[in-house]
Amino acid sequence: MPTEDTQDLVARADTAARSVTRAFGKRLLFLPGTHLGASVRPQNPLRALLEPWNYWWQAHYVDCLVDTGRRELAAGVKFDGASRPSAGRLASRLVTTVRLRNFLRFVNSYYDDMAWLALATLRLEDLAEQSRHTGRGSGRRRNARVRESLTLQFDSASTEDLGGGTFWNIARDFKNTPATAPVALYYARTGRRESAQRLLDWLNARLFDPERGLYQDGLRIQGTGTVLVADIYTYNQGPVLGALLELGGEENMQRASALIEAVARALTLNGTNVVKCHGDGDGGLFTGILLRYLALAAADNRLPESGRQQARQMVLDTADAFWAGRAETEPLTFSSDPLRPADKTYPPGSAVELSTQLQAWMALEAAASLAN
Repeated sequence: MPTEDTQDLVARADTAARSVTRAFGKRLLFLPGTHLGASVRPQNPLRALLEPWNYWWQAHYVDCLVDTGRRELAAGVKFDGASRPSAGRLASRLVTTVRLRNFLRFVNSYYDDMAWLALATLRLEDLAEQSRHTGRGSGRRRNARVRESLTLQFDSASTEDLGGGTFWNIARDFKNTPATAPVALYYARTGRRESAQRLLDWLNARLFDPERGLYQDGLRIQGTGTVLVADIYTYNQGPVLGALLELGGEENMQRASALIEAVARALTLNGTNVVKCHGDGDGGLFTGILLRYLALAAADNRLPESGRQQARQMVLDTADAFWAGRAETEPLTFSSDPLRPADKTYPPGSAVELSTQLQAWMALEAAASLAN
């Protein structure tokens, strides 16, 4: 069973924050004032420019830094020492550097990528607002430009084709949960509740599997028809849960409760409360994303006590498993699979991906958020 000692959970999250930022955080082309997460360590900086650009991993890096920044403000102590930048400052630099690395724009070809960055900058703006009293708020105009630019993209992708939903990318041949759910959450958090509810209604009508109680991946347009992609992924359930909680109301809260139960029943491992993972690469982020929203559910008093406790135990047990399986390297290495130790998933000498390390960091931040 996991420890629920407040100091221990917070110390673990701080350790993960230091480990990831020191191991993966770097300047872009050695430019001062920039900060970006390397996709893998060890990394050749010149080769990195020729490799795939993992935009959405950076968005979740921002989110993790915001989590740490909120704890910094509460404690009045920087997570990585007085001489190093605060988490909020690193997050602000990271958003600016994403634009530089993305050829001086925030727009890219994938609407889900952009939705994750938009959500992260919303949370960063909230952190900046809280930081104003300490004189550390920054980047507010830039954050507003991010939202203005990306909202136009979401509006263009959320069409009546297939009855609603949001396209996945500019090819516009696939409407799916990965794009529709975070856009719905973004709309809900920016006051566009009707737009958010329409997207949720579409997900409930077209991609919800009543037998499993979970949301399937998407509908692909092929010729004059569509093909259901019925895959179930942990991360798809996360932003749906977040949007249901954000909008509230009796029906949405009932759906949120049922979704937590379905996750506990179908997406945990070997009779435990540990949530399954999806390997490395993009899949290395998936379960960390779900845990972020399960933590919100665990703290939401509108939900039944049983649902809150289910969500809480999944967060705490999964985070505890990641911590227990860490490799005491310098910096630490976390496993891509919470039930296998890191020295098995990443044998000595292996390249370690940012996505899996962010996932463990997200899990530990989610657990720390429940420690109060």
